[in-house]
Amino acid sequence: MKNLRKISLAALILGVTGAIFLVGFFGFARVTHAILAVGLAKFALFAAWQLITMAFLGVAWWVVAATDHNPLPYAWGRMVRDSAGSCLPFSVLGGLVIGARAVTLCGISWHRAAVSTIVDVTTEFAAEIAFAGLGLVILLITVNSPGIRLPAEIGLGLAVVALIAVTFLQHGVAPIFVALGKRLLGPWIEQGKIDFGAEAELTETYGKKHILALGTVLHILGWVAKGLGNFIAFHLLGVEISLWAALAIEGLLHAALAGAVIIPGYAGVQEAGYIGLGALWGVPAELCLEVSLLRRARDIALGIPILLVWQIVEVKRLKPA
Repeated sequence: MKNLRKISLAALILGVTGAIFLVGFFGFARVTHAILAVGLAKFALFAAWQLITMAFLGVAWWVVAATDHNPLPYAWGRMVRDSAGSCLPFSVLGGLVIGARAVTLCGISWHRAAVSTIVDVTTEFAAEIAFAGLGLVILLITVNSPGIRLPAEIGLGLAVVALIAVTFLQHGVAPIFVALGKRLLGPWIEQGKIDFGAEAELTETYGKKHILALGTVLHILGWVAKGLGNFIAFHLLGVEISLWAALAIEGLLHAALAGAVIIPGYAGVQEAGYIGLGALWGVPAELCLEVSLLRRARDIALGIPILLVWQIVEVKRLKPA
């Protein structure tokens, strides 16, 4: 228990340090300027929209979990997952483990948290492919440039093939995702808290196509909500951009970030993506950077309090022991 307490405290310290590092990396003055440029009241509304979006994605997780529990633990787990991914000096994969841990603190079994996390990740992956495909369609329709048409068409074709593969082959890849789960959640499996000896439950879940389809649709709606947040950010900074362009930038940005999944907080990659994609719709590079910094300020403003609450719950759980 002493070791767990030390790990819990270390995670808290790393979270705060990581957030400070990210802000410092992009410049305290720049991040502060991005917040002040929109005003604290509007920034709070911008952050509130992200909070709603995370909760909605948590509901999508709850759907694929197919449990009798109410969706609140999964909404909270999603908030912790995303906060860990954006604030802690870990990759997105580390956020998945921390999100699963947060769900168990609400009374969900380790087994259910692990299995549902794996299924949730695959349905969200399918949704992300579909959303990126939408971005490519918008790009082809709204940007008249011969130089990007062929790459965009090829990308769209690959997205369609990938979406079909993920959608129709999920039930046959349960062993792969079990192996991934063992890799991600190894320490807790060794402690006997998660039993992956039998793959029946995971295989059965992947066989429930109606649940997978509903979870994917909800995730797509969640990604659209993220795109609306992107649209809000641009307009808060005075950038006149269409809703379709904002949705396309969000979808294509995350497709680009997929290759940088091991980089904590996508440091630097997100900014480069915003600048490159914004240029396609005529948005100046400095304004794209402002949008990215505003987004980071929002993630940190939400992430640190969420992680602090998670740590307080962890400490209270450990105290009696």
